[in-house]
Amino acid sequence: MKKVAVIMGSDSDLPVVEKAFGVLREFGVPFEAHVMSAHRTPDEVREFVSSARANGFGVIIACAGMAAHLAGVCAAATTLPVIGVPVKGGMLDGLDALLSTVQMPTGIPVATVAMNGAANAAHLAVEILALSDEALAEAVEAARFAGAEKVRAKDAALQEKL
Repeated sequence: MKKVAVIMGSDSDLPVVEKAFGVLREFGVPFEAHVMSAHRTPDEVREFVSSARANGFGVIIACAGMAAHLAGVCAAATTLPVIGVPVKGGMLDGLDALLSTVQMPTGIPVATVAMNGAANAAHLAVEILALSDEALAEAVEAARFAGAEKVRAKDAALQEKL
């Protein structure tokens, strides 16, 4: 199975990023996590990301706040799918992170999830890997079914109260 690289711009992003770890563990997807800065350690980011495919990675999740643009730097250095997670904070409360993540030039895409949406980034990474892994695809399908069943149970409980 391919691995997922989870890169965060700062260790202050860890509380957000840990939600991705939980999802990846739930599906049994191997991952690595690193703190790398698009601006303070750009050479390390480019080196890691440009060799990611050769090192067994299939998807990169990049989480950063403010206008750090970590996801864009990652996407520029690889043809692997990159999922950006804008992290709330700073003077603009994450709007700058959101805009810097979604505003990519044609040909260098970054899939972007909601601010602080690391769990959904991990779900998307799992779905991407499931394209070539039937067992993982079945696990995703089972998780979707389980989620629907939880909603049905909640509706049934509501109906009993009415």
